[in-house]
Amino acid sequence: MTNNRPKWIGGTIGSVTVVALWWVSAVTVFARTNPSGEAMVGAIPTPLQVIQQLGVDGFDFYWKNASLTLAEAGLGFVFGNVSALALAGLALMIPKIENLATQIAVITYCIPIVAIGPIIRLVLGAPGEGEPAGAAVALAALSVFFTTMVGALTGVKSADRASLDVVTVYGGNSWHRLVKVQLLASLPAIFAALRIAAPAAFLGAILGEYVGGPDLGFGPAMVNAQQSLEVARVWGLALVSGAIAGLTYALFGLIARVASPWAKAGSGGSQ
Repeated sequence: MTNNRPKWIGGTIGSVTVVALWWVSAVTVFARTNPSGEAMVGAIPTPLQVIQQLGVDGFDFYWKNASLTLAEAGLGFVFGNVSALALAGLALMIPKIENLATQIAVITYCIPIVAIGPIIRLVLGAPGEGEPAGAAVALAALSVFFTTMVGALTGVKSADRASLDVVTVYGGNSWHRLVKVQLLASLPAIFAALRIAAPAAFLGAILGEYVGGPDLGFGPAMVNAQQSLEVARVWGLALVSGAIAGLTYALFGLIARVASPWAKAGSGGSQ
């Protein structure tokens, strides 16, 4: 039986349900009152309290913090992905080092970011006023390396074997196979990895700001709001961070559809 229900209905119902559960929890289980019996902002503020706090803080507050965190995430995204793609390409041209390259990627994935952050801060030092934190950039790069490396290797290995044989018959070497066949075949997998890497880089940058020492950014803003018990502001920062991460994911999804339209056509034909 064909389901003609619009796709947005399911997402809308889910979003409304989450907000309703959030609101009920905020006014019941997690509600707080002061000794005089007056209502206070609890561990979970209501959606209305968060919206009101967003209005009080204003666009400038979020922009000045988001701009620095986005700069750190962008630098880490570029460094991490370029390094991952370069290592993946090297492993494909020199098959003997593929296991070593994969092990390096696994190590970057298994290293606890929170634990290595202070070490990176000691090595790179504190940033200047208004400058991106080196620790935040490094943790953003580590957050994307494994995903992109594995995505690139998986995509390259999905190349059509007959096309590779044609290049070899005509005298092509590993570099020709990579550029003329494997790279094109790997684009959908690479873009899928980049879609995951974009929000991961943003999260890595925020975590790096906790130890990196910048004076701006979502990390310091959350710490300051938490220490001053501004619960609604903490939630507002968290929601804006989630929205930015979601937008970066959607952006690379759009880029993927434009850059590799055959991937969507191929998946649609197999359904």
